[in-house]
Amino acid sequence: MSDKTILLVGTYDTKEDELTYIANTIWAQGGRVLSMDVSVLGDPSQPADISKHDVAAAGGHSIQNAIDSGDENTAMQIMATGGAILAAKAHSEGRIDGVLVLGGTMGTDAALDICSALPLGVPKYIVSTVSFSPLIPPERLPADIQMILWAGGLYGLNSICKSSLSQAAGAVLGAARAVEAPPRDKPLIGMTSFGKTVLRYMVALKPELEKRGFEVAVFHATGMGGRAFESLAAEGRFAAVLDFAPQEVGNHLMGSGISAGADRMTAAGLSGTPQMVSIGCYDLVDFVGWQEVPGKLVGQELHAHNRLLSSVMMTAEQRRAMAREMCRKLGTATGPTTFLLPTQGGNEWDRPGGPLCDPDGLAAFVDEVRAQCPDNVRLVEIDAHINDVAFTETVLETFDQWIADGVVK
Repeated sequence: MSDKTILLVGTYDTKEDELTYIANTIWAQGGRVLSMDVSVLGDPSQPADISKHDVAAAGGHSIQNAIDSGDENTAMQIMATGGAILAAKAHSEGRIDGVLVLGGTMGTDAALDICSALPLGVPKYIVSTVSFSPLIPPERLPADIQMILWAGGLYGLNSICKSSLSQAAGAVLGAARAVEAPPRDKPLIGMTSFGKTVLRYMVALKPELEKRGFEVAVFHATGMGGRAFESLAAEGRFAAVLDFAPQEVGNHLMGSGISAGADRMTAAGLSGTPQMVSIGCYDLVDFVGWQEVPGKLVGQELHAHNRLLSSVMMTAEQRRAMAREMCRKLGTATGPTTFLLPTQGGNEWDRPGGPLCDPDGLAAFVDEVRAQCPDNVRLVEIDAHINDVAFTETVLETFDQWIADGVVK
């Protein structure tokens, strides 16, 4: 007996055999398939449930418009726009329970838009020849996207690519059956942090906020975590944001590949979500541990975290640039914004006597925040370290005042 329906998307004019193989695998496991054709030039041997003409029309164009553009990129963006609209509509109508999109670079480009149109909790799988590739910018990844490498799948079916395709079919159907979608029965707080070795505030804050009736989700701010955090903030999913680990802002500013995108630390503010920000690991630039140190950071103090991740200490001038960038981003906020500035340090390693202690660098950052903090931001200086009890007490005092004032409900 069929139970879950998967939206299966691809260019049926060039990948009909592969898409049909996936569909048959899903059907064989008791699932159902709603097919969507995002091709432009050709036609499949059997019509898709949602035709290419339907897709183009949903995007405000026709297939002929796409052909007449004379450009593959323009044509596929037309189909991506229409596909995203129709995917969201199908989900809102209860017609689909998950999505699987198949493609190379062109199909993956469209797949990212289609998956981004669906809310958190809807299984989203992309089977791509460029899965996990640096070609894919982090700001285009939905918070719960799944990707499977389409090995040996450039042209036609074979035993290698069938292994990937069959796993993808089982994965998306299994996810649709097993997923526990967020119930939204409690107001949600989004918090950024790193592990307890370096930042500890969440250990005290999470249970205290839960006592106040809130659910707390802590995001690991190592690129993808910050991307998920920003995408949910942009959707207005958070009742409040405690963005205490802004290191991804510095990573992007300094050219690190461990980035959450250029819009990091903006989504909550633009959505009007009340936010507190602070300086957890503001002074470190993460980079991929198995790659060379980025050119502009060569010669600076290095901390090897593990084989995947290393960190470079910022100079005093780089910390001033970080302060300016944080203040610039917070200046765009439309909701209540508080900058909590612990003047004794922002990670466990920068305490006096610690391996990354730099009092002059910290002083430079603090001075620049004082000078650049925009008028829409309330600056609260705390004569303590971010890992001290005084910091968490100030957070809770501010939060309780927000509750009392009706800023957070």
